Amino acid sequence: MGAVQKVLLLEGIHMGAQQRFQEAGIETDLLSGALPEIELIEKIQGYTVVGIRSKSQLKESVLSRALHLNAIGAFCIGTNQIDLRYANSIGVPVFNAPYSNTRSVAELVISEMIALSRNLGDINSLAHKGQWKKSAKGHREVRGKTLGIVGYGHIGSQVSVLAESLGLNVIYYDIVKKLPLGNATAMESMEELLIHSDFVTLHVPETDMTRNMIGEKQLESMKPASYLINASRGTVVVIEALVRFLKSGHLSGAAVDVFPKEPKNNQEAFESPLCGLENVLLTPHIGGSTEEAQVAIGQEVSESLIRYLQMGSTFGAVNFPQVEPGIKSEKAQRVLNVHKNVPGVMKEINSLVSNAGANIVSQHLSTDENIGYLVMDFESEGIVQLAKEIDSMDFSIKTRRV
Repeated sequence: MGAVQKVLLLEGIHMGAQQRFQEAGIETDLLSGALPEIELIEKIQGYTVVGIRSKSQLKESVLSRALHLNAIGAFCIGTNQIDLRYANSIGVPVFNAPYSNTRSVAELVISEMIALSRNLGDINSLAHKGQWKKSAKGHREVRGKTLGIVGYGHIGSQVSVLAESLGLNVIYYDIVKKLPLGNATAMESMEELLIHSDFVTLHVPETDMTRNMIGEKQLESMKPASYLINASRGTVVVIEALVRFLKSGHLSGAAVDVFPKEPKNNQEAFESPLCGLENVLLTPHIGGSTEEAQVAIGQEVSESLIRYLQMGSTFGAVNFPQVEPGIKSEKAQRVLNVHKNVPGVMKEINSLVSNAGANIVSQHLSTDENIGYLVMDFESEGIVQLAKEIDSMDFSIKTRRV
């Protein structure tokens, strides 16, 4: 319960995160790549916290053999590589970085939109081969064109602002009503957006609703000679259908940064039906891969993890009840307890506290449908034994002291 914290960071997470943990007195190891499941299970046995990006898979089959974990850091926006529900059930909060790479992804989308409109990918490739292909035919400015944004969250709204500054007309669609920025206009449906857009850019999470969201029907609805940009999730677009509409000329080009199947590392070969098609920009999931974004992500997630490890704060956790207990006094001892959300828990815990003669300075409780998260500060002796008694109760999932 009061074990020394030790952090494992995988997939080349920026060294700034390791430095921040070490400054906080937390031992940290850094690995450059992802690990296969069996190796991952074996490796994380010696750690209480694991940090990953998008390649590592922390599913139930892994987490069920890592019940000692106290927290998980997703050093990225997406968390679909983690079984959030199971992590919740074993008392493990997951923290991500919903804001830090917003600008980097938005800038990539804007640059790809201009590159597609000027066919820069193919022209650059030909020039490197010694071919001089100078022509204005089919090359257009983006000014005055219509950009359709599907998903108007942190990234989509940032793209909206940048695009409008370039003189584009911006329309957007989101399943949740969002306040438009600048002169952007909300559409009533995605179909309406597809019909009117010269460029369509996707900024949605991976869910059952978004899986294969852009298929034959949607691509057919898109404006002739328009362009598709996907920097969201690889499962959102049906690649085979996209290939057909590119080859037919219905779409003038596409930029794809995410794929249904991606190499696990830089040594593994990349394959896609999109390879070799004209005016198709393929990038290796680099939307958030800028030095600035990686520094910011490292700082954001490491700070969240440190606050949880040292204070018990779950503010910003994507799968956990939100508690922000603040800094405890020097005289206080803090006990953190995750328990099943069933009737009578607090009565039993308070009974144990009363029997121990402990003096509660503060108490914070938050629940979701499955679990409750309790933070208690004491100014009393014998708290180590009290924490053990709370942890041994049938409803307790995880208890620790800070």
